[in-house]
Amino acid sequence: MPPPPTPSPATPRAAAGRLALSPLAVSAFAVSPLAGLERLAAVTMLLQRSRLQAPRGGVWEAADLQWWWRRPRASDDVASPVWFDAAGQPAAAAVPTAWAHAWWLDILRVPGPAPALDDLAGPVLAQLERLPQAPAIESMVPAGDAELAAWFERRGFVAAGTSWSGWLTAAERPAVAALPPGYRLSDRASRGVETAPIHPMQARNGPEVEARLRQTTLYDPRLDLVVLAPDGSVAGYALFWHDPVTGVGLVEPVRVEDAHAGRGIGYAMLSAGLDRLARAGATRLKIGWESDRARELYTRLGFAEVETFTTYHRPGGARTPA
Repeated sequence: MPPPPTPSPATPRAAAGRLALSPLAVSAFAVSPLAGLERLAAVTMLLQRSRLQAPRGGVWEAADLQWWWRRPRASDDVASPVWFDAAGQPAAAAVPTAWAHAWWLDILRVPGPAPALDDLAGPVLAQLERLPQAPAIESMVPAGDAELAAWFERRGFVAAGTSWSGWLTAAERPAVAALPPGYRLSDRASRGVETAPIHPMQARNGPEVEARLRQTTLYDPRLDLVVLAPDGSVAGYALFWHDPVTGVGLVEPVRVEDAHAGRGIGYAMLSAGLDRLARAGATRLKIGWESDRARELYTRLGFAEVETFTTYHRPGGARTPA
């Protein structure tokens, strides 16, 4: 696939993406400042390439970033560089994502030759520092990536939290557990807009959640599950993502409403979703967590904790040291 054309300097997207790159970096890669769905398409391919080359490397699956697309964000129109190799394939990117508490800066690289971190991430960090009120910035770094951790530390970031992810071979998934009496499982394919105009995730993710999920390439309404209580209200929901390129099935998000907690709904819903992922063709299953409560549930399902990540944080108003 040839590199996407660089947007014209006359467009707002290109104006947002003016980047200071060294001549050496540009000569080794083709660089395109991309935003919105164009960037999402490129980083989807980039993360799929990364997963095929490193079965457990990096932090994110392509489906993670597609899940982030569920709501409009200030970062949608902020162009950032995607680097393409000589074959025209996306090889690296620095991706900004606006969250309520901070802007995230994710550094994505396919294993092998890659641009220097200063060229890849430095210009985007400078962009974020120029935003109004210089927001807090965060990034998640794999435990073994000393180079990336040191790069953030030199720029005033400090370790601020730990999270984990676990993997499960699809063939070793647990049997589908029964829901409590009166509860029933459904999905967005069979319980669509005509039957339930309000998507179960709308209250927490905004009115555009379903429309934006359907803009992504990996969303499947048959894997968009909901558990309904005996009175028809939503007791829980979970979204399962099958990536046919990598064979990975990702679980993100999972939610059981407080009024229905402690009844085995989460386990039953997850076991059903994992089974659907396997039947869709996923060979490996992945889930992430941050709490001991989530760890206990996911390890009971068979996930093994194999990866640890550190979140690096820099408070709002900070600047890169001179």
